[in-house]
Amino acid sequence: MIEFHSVSKRFPDGTLAVADFSLVLPSHQTTVLVGSSGSGKTTLLRMINRMVDPTSGSIEIDGEDIATLPPVKLRRGIGYVMQNSGLLPHRTVVDNVATVPLLRGTPKRQARQDALALLDTVGLDRSLATRYPSQLSGGQQQRVGVARGLAVNPNILLMDEPFGAVDPIVRAELQQELVRLQDELDKTVVFVTHDIEEAFLLGDQIVILREGGLIAQVGSPAELLANPADDFVASFVGADRGRRALHLERHGDEDVVVDSDGRLAGVLDPSRRPAAPAGPESAR
Repeated sequence: MIEFHSVSKRFPDGTLAVADFSLVLPSHQTTVLVGSSGSGKTTLLRMINRMVDPTSGSIEIDGEDIATLPPVKLRRGIGYVMQNSGLLPHRTVVDNVATVPLLRGTPKRQARQDALALLDTVGLDRSLATRYPSQLSGGQQQRVGVARGLAVNPNILLMDEPFGAVDPIVRAELQQELVRLQDELDKTVVFVTHDIEEAFLLGDQIVILREGGLIAQVGSPAELLANPADDFVASFVGADRGRRALHLERHGDEDVVVDSDGRLAGVLDPSRRPAAPAGPESAR
């Protein structure tokens, strides 16, 4: 469990990136920090592995104040995946994945074997192991980045807009891959994005941020849509417009779900309808 206690961050130029942020990020769930530029989401993420230290307040992981831990040791125990993958261009795929285990003292042979197994985990063919990052597609590079983030089997995986630089089709594939991996590996994931659709797809807990790291609302996707805290949240999640404003139309023998622009959003599955409440006759 990750806990923020009255955390603030003011940078040397005077910019207040985060002001008095307090929140619990549950274990074995995906918490998504979502907001526009200037909302402090990346700063909050980077404070978890001490790439950025807070100006005031404290952060605890499983009850331990991370300010008491050596930053390098802390980072080597936390997975980190960034936009554009951040791979070392002069190292092969397998060596990129094995980087942190080698730094932690894992024998080279074992580190490389484990790295090959992680390529299987993230859906990459082992034939790519000897290639260099420049020889991979953007989507393949991001999968290698995820494998590297998982290489020390961390309890916590930090993901800073990891799919923002790939095309929409590849991005959708990577999102589904992350959902599969989380179901399989059960990590504590902290994910940063500016895209509410991505947040709704991936997040168990979603934190909508205003400028300066102020929390507008925290909740599940269903809670945010059903009960937005104010007009800012309603507008941000689209509860009052566009794709969120859905209605049913009858086409032949089927009920279809249509958005406010008249575009098909889905088909109503009769088998998934909730059972009707028992009437007076059936209650006897």
